[in-house]
Amino acid sequence: MTDQNNSTNDVDDIDVTDASDVAGVAEVDATGETESVTKQDVPYRSGFVAVVGRPNVGKSTLINALIGKQIAIASSRPETTRKAIRGILTADHAQLVLVDTPGIHRPRTLLGQRLNDVVDESLADVDVVAFLLPADQEIGPGDKRILSRLRTDFATKREDGTFKWRIPLIAIVTKIDELGRQQLINKLIEINDFADFSDIVPVSALKHDNLAEVKNVLIEHTPEGPQMYPDDQISEERPEDTIAELVRGAFLETLDDELPHSLAVVVDSIDYPEDNETGQGYDGKAQVNVSIYVERDSQKPIIIGKGASNLTYVKKKLRTPVNRIVGQKAKLDLHVKVAKGWQSDPKQLERLGF
Repeated sequence: MTDQNNSTNDVDDIDVTDASDVAGVAEVDATGETESVTKQDVPYRSGFVAVVGRPNVGKSTLINALIGKQIAIASSRPETTRKAIRGILTADHAQLVLVDTPGIHRPRTLLGQRLNDVVDESLADVDVVAFLLPADQEIGPGDKRILSRLRTDFATKREDGTFKWRIPLIAIVTKIDELGRQQLINKLIEINDFADFSDIVPVSALKHDNLAEVKNVLIEHTPEGPQMYPDDQISEERPEDTIAELVRGAFLETLDDELPHSLAVVVDSIDYPEDNETGQGYDGKAQVNVSIYVERDSQKPIIIGKGASNLTYVKKKLRTPVNRIVGQKAKLDLHVKVAKGWQSDPKQLERLGF
């Protein structure tokens, strides 16, 4: 659904005045000779798209679906994303850097405040904002707080009380598979009245419904610019950070609701056999040394599991993706440690990368 009052530059809208304007068509002159026709240039578009919304509205799921690979943890638990993960989507004549931000919320700990600070930093230099609103939930106070923050950062208030946006604000209506047709229509009308969006796009990232339209709309609103990353690069995260997120995501699948908030993961090092003069202890594999931090001693056995079952599960689940990230066969070495009260300790938060 497009706001008719907003003008957009369509990547695919090429004015073809005659056959010779179409790429790949050759003109035939009076002598019967053919001459090549210059292919009409399509402007390349590139930029940063901040994906924002309340916790647990499907931000990570959408980014993973658009890119086609998992680069961010997708979980039903709120506050899963803790850092601004940047995924790179490369298409014909366009490249988008999708910034997966932590869910904006009222912080209960210093960690929660740091997560909100991450959102502020992520919004500093973006070209487009994608505001995710779940179709199966009412627009609530959290959504209104986010809209207010976006208006402060990216809009100018007119005399009549409306707002003029300095960058495109796209509403992505997620989880549309949860609603019937008429319910969805009513929801789209409600969201249209909520703010002056440049575009409104419904999507089910889980079922891959309307993903192509989401991609096209984001590209349409991205400014012209050069390609920033190679075609095959899908993330700008360090291997250590990517592996740490995969480990934390794997533990999220096995733990109770509260414990994941007490969990922090750091990859201490990736040691390669060729870097070891003796080569002993490596068995020809790279060794990925990972520290898993909890807040209390009583939480350690829960993380480890009976007979180290949780550690075994995580190692088995991540064997293939870790090998791919490291570029060779790798051994995942997991160590569970205690960092008491780390969520509210500034020094420990800094040491853990927050």
